Amino acid sequence: MNFENILVAIDFSETSKRALEAAEDLARRCKARLHLVHSHPIQFLSSSPYAPVLPVYHFDDLDAAARKQLHAWRTEHCDAGLEVEEHLTEEPPSLAIVDTANEIGADLIVIGTRGLTGLKHVLLGSVAERVVQGARCPVLTVK
Repeated sequence: MNFENILVAIDFSETSKRALEAAEDLARRCKARLHLVHSHPIQFLSSSPYAPVLPVYHFDDLDAAARKQLHAWRTEHCDAGLEVEEHLTEEPPSLAIVDTANEIGADLIVIGTRGLTGLKHVLLGSVAERVVQGARCPVLTVK
């Protein structure tokens, strides 16, 4: 199978580093473009009328920090000979990955797993599991 666009989910963990390494190897072999996607959803903890209101620039600062970290990660971990694009979103991770894959026409999604077990897995599920269920293209999970 030949891939043209490979999407890699990045959460800056050791697991996503291994996923990126696997994706890079495939991209080199297939001469594919890599797309790095990072999700930084903004959580609103309270809907109380007495909750503090955060200024707009606070969200801009969060976005800028995430963008800077994603770019630094790309520079540090990606082979200079590969075509690499960065995608940043505030969507929840599984939606961000599936939506970005659909937008770019990804042929493959590469994502690390964390291996949740027991009650924690039952309650929370797994981002990788939700991506596998929602993706239109093949998904390679890296442990």
